[in-house]
Amino acid sequence: MFAALRSAAHAALRAANACVAAAIRWALFAFRLTNVTAEASTSACPAPTTLLLLPAELLSVILSSLDTRSLARFAATCRPLWLDAPTPASAPRDIGPVEAELRLRAKARGLETASSLPDFAPSWVPYLLKRDRRDAQRRQAPLTAGIDVSIFVDEGGRLLTCGRDSGGILRLGHAEDPDADPDGDTIRRIGPPTPVPSMQDRRIVSVATGGDHCLALTAQGEVYSWGDGEYGALGHGDENSRAVPSRIESLSRIESIDAGIRSTCAAVNAAGSLFTWGRAMYMLPQTMSNGLGYALESQAESQLTPKQVEALSQDRVVGVSAGQGFTLAVTDAGAVFSFGYSREGALGHGPLEAEVLPRRIDALAQTGRRFVAVAAVNDHALALTEEGELYGWGAGCANGHGSTERTPRQVAALIGERIKLVDARHDASCAVTEKGELFTWSSCCSYYNLGHGVNTPQDTPKRVEGLVRTRVAAAVIGGWHTLAADEDGVVWGFGQRNRALGLDDGTITIYSPVEMPTPIPTLRVRALKSP
Repeated sequence: MFAALRSAAHAALRAANACVAAAIRWALFAFRLTNVTAEASTSACPAPTTLLLLPAELLSVILSSLDTRSLARFAATCRPLWLDAPTPASAPRDIGPVEAELRLRAKARGLETASSLPDFAPSWVPYLLKRDRRDAQRRQAPLTAGIDVSIFVDEGGRLLTCGRDSGGILRLGHAEDPDADPDGDTIRRIGPPTPVPSMQDRRIVSVATGGDHCLALTAQGEVYSWGDGEYGALGHGDENSRAVPSRIESLSRIESIDAGIRSTCAAVNAAGSLFTWGRAMYMLPQTMSNGLGYALESQAESQLTPKQVEALSQDRVVGVSAGQGFTLAVTDAGAVFSFGYSREGALGHGPLEAEVLPRRIDALAQTGRRFVAVAAVNDHALALTEEGELYGWGAGCANGHGSTERTPRQVAALIGERIKLVDARHDASCAVTEKGELFTWSSCCSYYNLGHGVNTPQDTPKRVEGLVRTRVAAAVIGGWHTLAADEDGVVWGFGQRNRALGLDDGTITIYSPVEMPTPIPTLRVRALKSP
């Protein structure tokens, strides 16, 4: 009987492509095979209850095949699958199969789950479902592309970097070379991705770079920073640069980070509080708008330590992206807020160019969609809905429309595609679909960082044909090069800054572009699929 069940399970899973309806149909089939009495079939949830009669290994196979939304809907059909009711403190708490699956997913992504339920969460399953959705769709990935640096999180959670330090800017996170000329152009060059020695006892889950300053987030919710400390970009209360990662002591329980291209940084903690620090980009002095979400006294040039954005204290922020002088934040309710200054409508409020405090983008609210991720860069912005629809606005073609749009509009070239991840940097953008397809586009010469084999602009999203046989799970795009990882953690790179692609063997120069996606040997980043 067990062999028959196993055979039926695998056959159904292959045919159903991991959807809830198929899982329920298979449960009904198993119901018949196990000869459960007719009385049991009249219960409130016969099909899901039957699943509980199956071996735990088979039930795990079914649940692991579902995406977050389908898992939530399936769990809601039957309380025994949920099984997260409070128990007396003295008694061991039973964990249901759905909660067990969500904990496995968090562990596979390198995240730790606290032993006690956070105060703001009603129960374990809703909390873990929201966390799983945020982690799957948030902008951060286990890799990031800067100007002359790439940063990775490998399978073991180690922090690795490659590229070069130049002009005294220490992006690589390795101790400064004592024999190097501090006034020289190049201090250090690292060809293949190499572990950062000082971080080997830390398990990293996410990385971000603004070009000259870098951030790393640990599984314990700690944030480390290194690189150029100008304008307080490193968050340590001074403007000193740091060659090796140093923990930002004032931040804890952080779940999301971002490093803007102009020395502005942001972080969101487990309670949904947003913190910003770094450069105050005053474009219009009379408005005090600066991309930080709060006004600074006496036109101060910077915020040297992380400070909470009090204007969003009543909202649970789940994602943030820092652009050039403006910032976007998305809340648990699916609303998108913007603040700061933009000359080209990147705030999403039409001709209005400056906002000191966060303001909800009405044009997105009017769509009736829930938004789950955002990307802010030079003068354009992107927002992703829960259904996988992509909206873009701002200047140039990097917004996906081929022309400036001062209010958000759905990207026509991607209508019909279900997008799961977006990224943008400088004048380029990229998107990854649920099917694992990578699209890129840019408003300027691409330096081959779009992966289309030509050094020309691409006004609207175009699929990267060099990865058609690869199921892309995550991608980050830089001003000069792009990185993409498949579900097994294999990383592909392309672009002109090949010294930061992990392909530099010491013989190539910066003017030798990698025109098409090329796998980085010996590197595996943290896998981006369910266990």
